[in-house]
Amino acid sequence: MIAAMKKGYPLILWLFFACSCAVSNKYDPAKKYSPGQLKEDYTLFRNILEESHPSLYWYTSKDSIDYYFDQGARQLNDSLPEYKFRNILSYVVAKIRCGHTTVRSSKAASRYSDRSRSFSLPLSVKAWPDTVMVTSNLNRKDSNVTRGVILRSIEGRPIQSIVDTFFNYLSADGYNLTHKYQTISNGGMFRNMYGSIFGLRRKMNVEYIDTTGSIKAAQIDVYNPTLDSPAHRPVVKRPSARQRRKMEFQAQRNMQVDTAKNLAIMEVNGFSKSYRLRTFFRKSFKKLRKEKVQNLVIDLRGNGGGSVVLSNLLTRYIANAPFKIADSIYAVKRKSKYHKYIEDYFQSRLFLLFMAHKREDGNYHFKYYERKYFSPKKKNHFNGDVYVLTGGNTFSAATLFAKTIKPQDNVTIVGEETGGGAYGNTAWLIPDVELPNTKVRFRLPLFRLIIDKNEVKGRGVIPEVEALPTVQAIMRNEDFKMQKVRQLILEKRQDSAVHGLK
Repeated sequence: MIAAMKKGYPLILWLFFACSCAVSNKYDPAKKYSPGQLKEDYTLFRNILEESHPSLYWYTSKDSIDYYFDQGARQLNDSLPEYKFRNILSYVVAKIRCGHTTVRSSKAASRYSDRSRSFSLPLSVKAWPDTVMVTSNLNRKDSNVTRGVILRSIEGRPIQSIVDTFFNYLSADGYNLTHKYQTISNGGMFRNMYGSIFGLRRKMNVEYIDTTGSIKAAQIDVYNPTLDSPAHRPVVKRPSARQRRKMEFQAQRNMQVDTAKNLAIMEVNGFSKSYRLRTFFRKSFKKLRKEKVQNLVIDLRGNGGGSVVLSNLLTRYIANAPFKIADSIYAVKRKSKYHKYIEDYFQSRLFLLFMAHKREDGNYHFKYYERKYFSPKKKNHFNGDVYVLTGGNTFSAATLFAKTIKPQDNVTIVGEETGGGAYGNTAWLIPDVELPNTKVRFRLPLFRLIIDKNEVKGRGVIPEVEALPTVQAIMRNEDFKMQKVRQLILEKRQDSAVHGLK
């Protein structure tokens, strides 16, 4: 086992050979699929995208997409485990430049991952242009590579080279990089991608800049979960199902009101239909009216999208004029000859049959949303100052909300460029496709949504007031975007006071 580690065998083989704490089940992460099986799955993958993806050549020319498809096919002459096959698919999919088109593990692999703990790179990071900062080290006894150090290289690979390599496997809308930087900063994504792409060794060389500004070198141990598991775990009383549900709701959407500062902070971490957002919005805006709150912060930094109907509802509480969802929204196909591989195909087929209609351009348009203007709410409409916090995780329907209300005089977007495209995206109906041999899945968006044909293509919603990460802010765990909002509110009050005296 140690010899295998020293040779830098990939993470997935470690899972199979070395992880004694993994639960036993039928999934074998070391299982390899024959070139014939891989090629059959890959051909389906390509054919389905070429048949039904409405934006396959939106940002990348057909010649280039064909080149990447062919390049991926040339890598299938040897047997491969699932994760290596997924890497090939992810590399190709990233070239489409569609943030909603992503590759997912098989259901069996996903269950295995949920139930097992594996060896991994121990580091999590916060990344932004020119900086990759360690935010945590799973090896808690390591006193060198700790929170706050800036990575320069791992195993001789410059950190920018590592980031650029990761970006080649990550999907994003258009030319957006904020979403990619945020993705590798989320949870354990950095350490998981490193193991999957580069493999792991028992000890790895790291060069970094410490908190005094000195360049240092050290070796870090691979994270071994068996050594980190206490012999006796403390007994913790598990919350009831009702309590867990309440906690889950609170994490997804909540609002705090500071009457002394005439400020409310509304956090909305998704537009899922599962979290009773209609009731939450109705009660929240009623409370804002009753307490005469004049400053509202809507925090969308963790909002990856969801239901456009619910995003629309929030917009109606803020918008000061009728608004439209999109200039155009259409699919290129009503049905697929590969329907047996597409999950929820029947529901998608019904929607396309009854809601989308063919027009002169040969595409199937969802005319309702192309023509419909939505009116602002009259009851409990918020007319005060609105500050919307955005970042790389602000995506899809959350970007649509930010884009719609941004032009208003009483709205200020604060933070970083949204991860979702301001010009448009490819989404709406997004079934999973499951490939027959490996069972690897990929998401297949069926509609192209052009939000604003006059917007810059390939970028997110750009904030009027930037609030960017710094080493000092991350070290101190400061909410630098919220601090910027409080500063803006204070400056406005001071300006009002000065003008009031004149």
